[in-house]
Amino acid sequence: MKMKLILVLLVLGTCFSAFAQQKLDSKTSSKADAGDKGLIKVSIFYPYAEGKTFDMDYYEKSHMPFVAGLLGANLVRYTIDKGVSNGTPNSPLPFMAIGSFYVKSLADYQAAISPNINAIRADFPKYTNVSPMILISEVIK
Repeated sequence: MKMKLILVLLVLGTCFSAFAQQKLDSKTSSKADAGDKGLIKVSIFYPYAEGKTFDMDYYEKSHMPFVAGLLGANLVRYTIDKGVSNGTPNSPLPFMAIGSFYVKSLADYQAAISPNINAIRADFPKYTNVSPMILISEVIK
């Protein structure tokens, strides 16, 4: 009888723990979405093309931290995406990589980048021979 009671308590405890973790995860996810709303996202797309190259190691370890350092307290975070596939099987990648900066203010972003644009562009040949495309957007959710 004691063994059955212990087993029931263990099962109930495990169920409660899983339920509590699920609730915590859903609250954390909602807060993350709410916290991003209104941020400015600067996405830098590196299109794929035959013969074009991209050094992900340099981009991750040198270029992105360099630009992030210029943004200072305006920067919330940055991400780096490596292209692995197209949505259509056996089709070429649309982009080799995408770098994104999440910032609080577009004006502050532009103020940090403008005086440093030549240094940023001078770093391009160290990791790619592609001309990037840039999209600036507002995070909705």
